[in-house]
Amino acid sequence: MIEEGRMTDVMAAADESPVRPVPRRRGRRMIAWILVACWLLWAVVRLAGADRIPFLAPFLVPAMAVVPYAAAGVVVPLAVAALTRNWAAFAAALAVAALFAGIVLPRAVGGAQPHAAGPELRILTANLRFGGAGDASLVELVRRTHADVLSVQEFTPEAAQRLSEAGLARLLPYKVIDPRPGPEGSGLYARYPLTPLPARGPTTFAMPSATLAVPGASPVRLTAAHPPAPLGPDVKRWAHDLAQIPRATPDGQVGIVAGDFNASLDHARLRGLIGGGYVDAASETGQGLVPTFRPWPPITIDHVLADKRCAVRRVKVYFQPASDHRALFAELRLP
Repeated sequence: MIEEGRMTDVMAAADESPVRPVPRRRGRRMIAWILVACWLLWAVVRLAGADRIPFLAPFLVPAMAVVPYAAAGVVVPLAVAALTRNWAAFAAALAVAALFAGIVLPRAVGGAQPHAAGPELRILTANLRFGGAGDASLVELVRRTHADVLSVQEFTPEAAQRLSEAGLARLLPYKVIDPRPGPEGSGLYARYPLTPLPARGPTTFAMPSATLAVPGASPVRLTAAHPPAPLGPDVKRWAHDLAQIPRATPDGQVGIVAGDFNASLDHARLRGLIGGGYVDAASETGQGLVPTFRPWPPITIDHVLADKRCAVRRVKVYFQPASDHRALFAELRLP
């Protein structure tokens, strides 16, 4: 039996022992910092355009496609920091959230439009998914939108035949097309005369260009864009083909590029193309976060790039039952 005096001494010694930090709590606080660091690295890579670095591109290019989801996911480090009462990490997470907001939110707000007094031009672009969506439903969409130009990708000979049989030529009688099996074909149909332009260089998929004779305006240069998806070894071909898309000529001919770029506004190479004198039509009207490619997670990789001298009046996306892409419509006013 323990004597009362000895028991008192033991209790006193226990009271005098220092309180040690709980290792589990320290581990949770460290997790908050690790999460903040991961999101900060993602934001810095995006801001620095590090996906242009060749040996990093196979990893960073796919990661840039989901930056808007990373922006939404910044609530994770915020929540972990708050739950662990790591207020320093919480403040850092708030700063990272502000970085992502600056990256993503402008495309959901839109921008000021230039004064443009020329005629209207309505552009419709559609990826046909190996030609499957090239049928009467697409012709009906052309009719509903009163499109003046149709840019098609993954355009097969069979799709060309079905569109012809569905009466596309009655709406858009002029064409510069290059139908091919599988995903490689592309084409341009128009309400006004088209004159083919020589290709800038060999590309993986067809990307035809032409001048469009719009009544009441100078000729417009059109290009149907479709570089391959930047996955695995195709990253190099994707970068090469993006470089073949005609650059804007701010003091010369008005240029418009429409198609499936397999790139979002978070890819440095697409931003470089746009920065030369184009605007992204969807971003200009606050529609820049509307997904156009429907596999999970949905992402925005179809674009209409308009000469920055054009005013973007309206943008809308349309469901295509036989395609994994939505059709993208943009109404422009030419300078």
